[in-house]
Amino acid sequence: ELMGTEDMWPYLLAVSGLPAILQFLSLLWFPEAPRYLYIDKGDEDGCKKALQWLWQEDEVNLKLELEDMRQERQSAEGEKAKTMLDVLRSRCVRWQLLALLIPCSGLQFCGINAIYFYAFDIFRESGVPDDKMHYLSLGIGATEVITVTTCAFMIDRAGRKRLLGFGYLLMGVMMSVLIVMLTIKDLYSWMPYLNIALLFSVICVYGLGPSGASMCLSADLFLQAWRPSAFAVGGIVNWAGLFLIGMLFPYIVAGMGQFCFLIFVGYCIFTSAFMLYFIPETKGKTSMEITEDFNKLNFKNSGTEPEKGTGMFATKL
Repeated sequence: ELMGTEDMWPYLLAVSGLPAILQFLSLLWFPEAPRYLYIDKGDEDGCKKALQWLWQEDEVNLKLELEDMRQERQSAEGEKAKTMLDVLRSRCVRWQLLALLIPCSGLQFCGINAIYFYAFDIFRESGVPDDKMHYLSLGIGATEVITVTTCAFMIDRAGRKRLLGFGYLLMGVMMSVLIVMLTIKDLYSWMPYLNIALLFSVICVYGLGPSGASMCLSADLFLQAWRPSAFAVGGIVNWAGLFLIGMLFPYIVAGMGQFCFLIFVGYCIFTSAFMLYFIPETKGKTSMEITEDFNKLNFKNSGTEPEKGTGMFATKL
Protein backbone atom coordinates (compact mmCIF):
# COMPACT_ATOMS: atom_id res chain seq x y z
CA GLU A 1 0.00 0.00 0.00
CA LEU A 2 2.85 2.37 0.81
CA MET A 3 4.42 1.98 -2.62
CA GLY A 4 1.05 2.61 -4.22
CA THR A 5 0.55 6.06 -2.75
CA GLU A 6 1.10 9.08 -4.96
CA ASP A 7 3.52 10.74 -2.54
CA MET A 8 6.07 8.00 -3.31
CA TRP A 9 6.56 9.06 -6.93
CA PRO A 10 9.65 11.26 -6.23
CA TYR A 11 11.39 8.22 -4.74
CA LEU A 12 10.38 6.04 -7.67
CA LEU A 13 11.69 8.68 -10.05
CA ALA A 14 14.99 8.73 -8.16
CA VAL A 15 15.35 4.97 -8.65
CA SER A 16 15.93 5.62 -12.37
CA GLY A 17 19.24 7.22 -11.41
CA LEU A 18 20.62 3.95 -10.03
CA PRO A 19 21.47 2.44 -13.45
CA ALA A 20 23.36 5.64 -14.33
CA ILE A 21 25.36 5.43 -11.10
CA LEU A 22 26.10 1.74 -11.66
CA GLN A 23 27.21 2.43 -15.22
CA PHE A 24 29.50 5.23 -14.09
CA LEU A 25 31.12 3.06 -11.43
CA SER A 26 31.52 0.09 -13.79
CA LEU A 27 33.23 2.27 -16.42
CA LEU A 28 36.08 2.86 -13.95
CA TRP A 29 37.03 -0.80 -14.41
CA PHE A 30 36.85 -0.80 -18.21
CA PRO A 31 39.76 0.06 -20.51
CA GLU A 32 39.66 2.99 -22.92
CA ALA A 33 38.21 2.26 -26.37
CA PRO A 34 40.86 0.47 -28.48
CA ARG A 35 40.11 2.49 -31.63
CA TYR A 36 40.46 5.74 -29.73
CA LEU A 37 43.80 4.61 -28.29
CA TYR A 38 45.24 3.41 -31.59
CA ILE A 39 43.78 5.78 -34.21
CA ASP A 40 43.41 9.01 -32.22
CA LYS A 41 46.22 8.68 -29.69
CA GLY A 42 48.65 6.42 -31.55
CA ASP A 43 49.02 4.23 -28.43
CA GLU A 44 49.51 0.77 -29.97
CA ASP A 45 50.56 -0.90 -26.70
CA GLY A 46 47.54 0.48 -24.86
CA CYS A 47 45.30 -0.62 -27.73
CA LYS A 48 46.67 -4.18 -27.58
CA LYS A 49 46.12 -4.34 -23.81
CA ALA A 50 42.54 -3.11 -24.22
CA LEU A 51 41.86 -5.65 -26.98
CA GLN A 52 43.34 -8.45 -24.88
CA TRP A 53 41.09 -7.42 -21.98
CA LEU A 54 38.04 -7.44 -24.24
CA TRP A 55 38.76 -10.58 -26.28
CA GLN A 56 40.57 -12.53 -23.54
CA GLU A 57 41.96 -15.68 -25.22
CA ASP A 58 40.45 -15.03 -28.66
CA GLU A 59 43.65 -14.24 -30.57
CA VAL A 60 41.99 -14.52 -33.98
CA ASN A 61 39.51 -11.72 -33.37
CA LEU A 62 42.20 -9.64 -31.66
CA LYS A 63 44.43 -9.79 -34.75
CA LEU A 64 41.51 -9.02 -37.09
CA GLU A 65 40.51 -5.97 -35.05
CA LEU A 66 44.08 -4.70 -34.89
CA GLU A 67 44.61 -5.12 -38.62
CA ASP A 68 41.37 -3.29 -39.39
CA MET A 69 42.49 -0.41 -37.14
CA ARG A 70 45.89 -0.29 -38.85
CA GLN A 71 44.22 0.09 -42.24
CA GLU A 72 41.88 2.77 -40.94
CA ARG A 73 44.73 4.67 -39.31
CA GLN A 74 46.76 4.61 -42.54
CA SER A 75 43.80 5.91 -44.52
CA ALA A 76 43.12 8.73 -42.04
CA GLU A 77 46.73 9.83 -41.49
CA GLY A 78 46.78 13.57 -40.87
CA GLU A 79 43.00 13.76 -40.81
CA LYS A 80 41.32 15.80 -38.09
CA ALA A 81 38.23 14.74 -36.16
CA LYS A 82 35.04 15.80 -37.90
CA THR A 83 32.44 18.14 -36.46
CA MET A 84 28.68 17.69 -36.64
CA LEU A 85 28.60 20.26 -39.46
CA ASP A 86 31.11 18.14 -41.41
CA VAL A 87 28.91 15.08 -40.97
CA LEU A 88 25.79 16.91 -42.13
CA ARG A 89 27.25 18.53 -45.23
CA SER A 90 29.92 16.08 -46.45
CA ARG A 91 29.22 14.07 -49.55
CA CYS A 92 31.65 11.40 -48.30
CA VAL A 93 29.18 10.16 -45.68
CA ARG A 94 25.86 11.11 -47.28
CA TRP A 95 24.43 7.58 -47.36
CA GLN A 96 25.86 6.68 -43.96
CA LEU A 97 24.06 9.74 -42.58
CA LEU A 98 20.77 8.65 -44.15
CA ALA A 99 21.26 5.11 -42.84
CA LEU A 100 21.72 6.60 -39.38
CA LEU A 101 19.04 9.31 -39.30
CA ILE A 102 16.10 7.39 -40.76
CA PRO A 103 16.25 4.46 -38.28
CA CYS A 104 17.12 6.75 -35.35
CA SER A 105 14.12 8.97 -36.02
CA GLY A 106 12.12 5.79 -36.54
CA LEU A 107 12.66 4.89 -32.89
CA GLN A 108 10.17 7.67 -32.07
CA PHE A 109 8.08 7.72 -35.25
CA CYS A 110 7.51 3.95 -35.46
CA GLY A 111 4.45 4.16 -33.20
CA ILE A 112 5.82 2.60 -30.03
CA ASN A 113 4.64 5.59 -27.99
CA ALA A 114 1.16 5.19 -29.45
CA ILE A 115 1.26 1.55 -28.36
CA TYR A 116 2.08 2.59 -24.79
CA PHE A 117 -0.65 5.23 -24.92
CA TYR A 118 -3.36 2.73 -25.90
CA ALA A 119 -2.08 -0.08 -23.68
CA PHE A 120 -4.07 0.84 -20.57
CA ASP A 121 -7.30 1.37 -22.53
CA ILE A 122 -6.87 -2.08 -24.06
CA PHE A 123 -6.16 -3.61 -20.65
CA ARG A 124 -9.29 -2.03 -19.14
CA GLU A 125 -11.46 -3.25 -22.03
CA SER A 126 -10.13 -6.76 -21.38
CA GLY A 127 -11.43 -6.59 -17.82
CA VAL A 128 -8.13 -6.07 -16.01
CA PRO A 129 -8.84 -4.41 -12.63
CA ASP A 130 -7.19 -1.05 -12.04
CA ASP A 131 -5.34 -2.36 -8.97
CA LYS A 132 -3.72 -5.07 -11.16
CA MET A 133 -2.79 -2.76 -14.01
CA HIS A 134 0.71 -2.14 -12.70
CA TYR A 135 1.57 -5.82 -13.19
CA LEU A 136 0.90 -5.49 -16.89
CA SER A 137 2.98 -2.30 -16.93
CA LEU A 138 5.84 -4.29 -15.45
CA GLY A 139 5.20 -6.94 -18.08
CA ILE A 140 5.56 -4.37 -20.87
CA GLY A 141 8.85 -3.10 -19.45
CA ALA A 142 10.16 -6.63 -18.86
CA THR A 143 9.22 -7.63 -22.41
CA GLU A 144 11.22 -4.78 -23.89
CA VAL A 145 14.24 -5.47 -21.67
CA ILE A 146 14.22 -9.19 -22.54
CA THR A 147 13.83 -8.61 -26.28
CA VAL A 148 16.55 -5.94 -26.45
CA THR A 149 18.88 -8.27 -24.54
CA THR A 150 18.01 -11.09 -26.94
CA CYS A 151 18.75 -8.78 -29.87
CA ALA A 152 22.30 -8.34 -28.55
CA PHE A 153 22.89 -12.07 -29.06
CA MET A 154 21.12 -12.17 -32.45
CA ILE A 155 22.56 -9.10 -34.11
CA ASP A 156 25.82 -10.62 -35.36
CA ARG A 157 24.01 -13.68 -36.73
CA ALA A 158 21.03 -11.97 -38.33
CA GLY A 159 22.66 -8.67 -39.32
CA ARG A 160 21.58 -5.08 -38.68
CA LYS A 161 19.95 -4.67 -42.08
CA ARG A 162 17.57 -7.60 -41.63
CA LEU A 163 16.71 -6.79 -38.03
CA LEU A 164 15.91 -3.18 -38.90
CA GLY A 165 14.26 -3.78 -42.26
CA PHE A 166 12.06 -6.71 -41.31
CA GLY A 167 11.51 -5.31 -37.82
CA TYR A 168 9.96 -2.11 -39.13
CA LEU A 169 8.00 -4.10 -41.73
CA LEU A 170 6.49 -6.41 -39.10
CA MET A 171 5.65 -3.45 -36.87
CA GLY A 172 3.85 -1.78 -39.76
CA VAL A 173 1.85 -4.94 -40.52
CA MET A 174 0.94 -5.55 -36.87
CA MET A 175 -0.16 -1.96 -36.30
CA SER A 176 -2.30 -2.15 -39.45
CA VAL A 177 -4.04 -5.19 -37.97
CA LEU A 178 -4.34 -3.38 -34.62
CA ILE A 179 -6.14 -0.47 -36.32
CA VAL A 180 -8.75 -2.88 -37.66
CA MET A 181 -9.09 -4.66 -34.31
CA LEU A 182 -9.53 -1.41 -32.39
CA THR A 183 -12.19 -0.32 -34.89
CA ILE A 184 -14.27 -3.51 -34.47
CA LYS A 185 -13.36 -4.19 -30.84
CA ASP A 186 -17.01 -4.17 -29.70
CA LEU A 187 -18.18 -6.88 -32.11
CA TYR A 188 -16.82 -9.83 -30.13
CA SER A 189 -15.95 -10.31 -26.48
CA TRP A 190 -12.55 -11.84 -27.28
CA MET A 191 -11.33 -8.86 -29.32
CA PRO A 192 -9.62 -7.05 -26.38
CA TYR A 193 -7.55 -10.16 -25.63
CA LEU A 194 -6.39 -10.30 -29.24
CA ASN A 195 -5.47 -6.62 -28.98
CA ILE A 196 -3.34 -7.37 -25.90
CA ALA A 197 -1.53 -10.09 -27.86
CA LEU A 198 -0.95 -7.67 -30.75
CA LEU A 199 0.30 -5.01 -28.36
CA PHE A 200 2.90 -7.32 -26.81
CA SER A 201 3.85 -8.63 -30.25
CA VAL A 202 4.64 -5.10 -31.48
CA ILE A 203 6.75 -4.46 -28.37
CA CYS A 204 8.63 -7.74 -28.92
CA VAL A 205 9.40 -6.89 -32.54
CA TYR A 206 10.44 -3.37 -31.54
CA GLY A 207 12.92 -4.71 -28.99
CA LEU A 208 14.28 -7.47 -31.24
CA GLY A 209 14.74 -5.19 -34.24
CA PRO A 210 14.58 -1.37 -34.33
CA SER A 211 15.36 -0.64 -30.69
CA GLY A 212 18.23 -3.08 -30.28
CA ALA A 213 19.86 -2.75 -33.72
CA SER A 214 19.75 1.07 -33.95
CA MET A 215 22.02 1.62 -30.96
CA CYS A 216 25.20 0.49 -32.75
CA LEU A 217 24.65 2.16 -36.12
CA SER A 218 26.98 5.11 -35.50
CA ALA A 219 29.84 2.76 -34.61
CA ASP A 220 29.15 0.48 -37.58
CA LEU A 221 28.65 3.05 -40.33
CA PHE A 222 31.33 5.66 -39.60
CA LEU A 223 35.10 5.60 -39.33
CA GLN A 224 36.77 6.89 -36.18
CA ALA A 225 37.23 10.49 -37.40
CA TRP A 226 33.50 10.81 -38.03
CA ARG A 227 32.16 8.60 -35.25
CA PRO A 228 31.88 10.99 -32.25
CA SER A 229 29.99 13.59 -34.28
CA ALA A 230 27.80 10.86 -35.79
CA PHE A 231 26.83 9.73 -32.27
CA ALA A 232 25.91 13.33 -31.42
CA VAL A 233 23.81 13.76 -34.57
CA GLY A 234 21.98 10.47 -33.93
CA GLY A 235 21.27 11.46 -30.33
CA ILE A 236 19.95 14.88 -31.31
CA VAL A 237 17.62 13.35 -33.90
CA ASN A 238 16.35 10.76 -31.42
CA TRP A 239 15.60 13.29 -28.69
CA ALA A 240 14.13 15.81 -31.15
CA GLY A 241 11.78 13.08 -32.36
CA LEU A 242 10.78 12.31 -28.77
CA PHE A 243 10.08 16.01 -28.18
CA LEU A 244 7.91 16.28 -31.31
CA ILE A 245 5.96 13.14 -30.45
CA GLY A 246 5.43 14.36 -26.88
CA MET A 247 4.13 17.73 -28.09
CA LEU A 248 2.02 16.62 -31.07
CA PHE A 249 0.79 13.14 -30.22
CA PRO A 250 -2.08 14.20 -27.87
CA TYR A 251 -3.52 16.37 -30.67
CA ILE A 252 -3.07 13.60 -33.24
CA VAL A 253 -4.90 11.10 -31.02
CA ALA A 254 -7.68 13.60 -30.28
CA GLY A 255 -8.22 14.16 -33.99
CA MET A 256 -7.67 10.68 -35.43
CA GLY A 257 -8.28 8.22 -32.60
CA GLN A 258 -6.95 4.74 -33.34
CA PHE A 259 -6.32 5.81 -36.96
CA CYS A 260 -3.30 7.75 -35.68
CA PHE A 261 -1.44 4.47 -36.21
CA LEU A 262 -1.70 5.04 -39.97
CA ILE A 263 0.97 7.74 -39.73
CA PHE A 264 3.33 5.37 -37.96
CA VAL A 265 2.52 2.48 -40.30
CA GLY A 266 3.55 4.68 -43.23
CA TYR A 267 6.86 5.60 -41.58
CA CYS A 268 7.58 1.95 -40.69
CA ILE A 269 6.98 0.77 -44.27
CA PHE A 270 9.13 3.60 -45.66
CA THR A 271 12.00 2.82 -43.24
CA SER A 272 11.75 -0.90 -43.97
CA ALA A 273 11.95 -0.36 -47.75
CA PHE A 274 14.86 2.05 -47.36
CA MET A 275 16.90 -0.34 -45.19
CA LEU A 276 16.17 -3.48 -47.23
CA TYR A 277 16.59 -2.07 -50.74
CA PHE A 278 19.13 0.75 -50.46
CA ILE A 279 21.47 0.11 -47.53
CA PRO A 280 24.26 -2.53 -47.74
CA GLU A 281 24.59 -5.18 -45.04
CA THR A 282 27.32 -4.68 -42.43
CA LYS A 283 27.29 -8.20 -40.97
CA GLY A 284 30.71 -9.86 -40.97
CA LYS A 285 32.46 -6.84 -42.50
CA THR A 286 35.26 -4.65 -41.20
CA SER A 287 34.96 -0.87 -40.95
CA MET A 288 36.97 -0.46 -44.14
CA GLU A 289 34.80 -2.92 -46.07
CA ILE A 290 31.64 -1.13 -44.92
CA THR A 291 33.16 2.18 -46.02
CA GLU A 292 33.94 0.71 -49.45
CA ASP A 293 30.31 -0.40 -49.84
CA PHE A 294 29.00 3.05 -48.96
CA ASN A 295 31.52 4.73 -51.26
CA LYS A 296 29.76 3.02 -54.16
CA LEU A 297 26.59 4.88 -53.14
CA ASN A 298 28.18 8.17 -52.11
CA PHE A 299 30.09 8.59 -55.37
CA LYS A 300 27.75 6.75 -57.72
CA ASN A 301 27.69 8.19 -61.27
CA SER A 302 30.00 11.02 -60.19
CA GLY A 303 33.01 9.92 -62.23
CA THR A 304 35.28 10.95 -59.35
CA GLU A 305 37.24 9.22 -56.62
CA PRO A 306 36.93 9.91 -52.90
CA GLU A 307 39.43 12.51 -51.76
CA LYS A 308 42.47 11.29 -49.93
CA GLY A 309 42.35 12.10 -46.24
CA THR A 310 38.58 11.89 -45.98
CA GLY A 311 38.68 8.35 -44.69
CA MET A 312 36.89 7.32 -47.88
CA PHE A 313 40.02 6.46 -49.75
CA ALA A 314 40.44 3.29 -51.69
CA THR A 315 37.52 3.12 -54.07
CA LYS A 316 37.78 3.82 -57.77
CA LEU A 317 34.46 4.54 -59.32
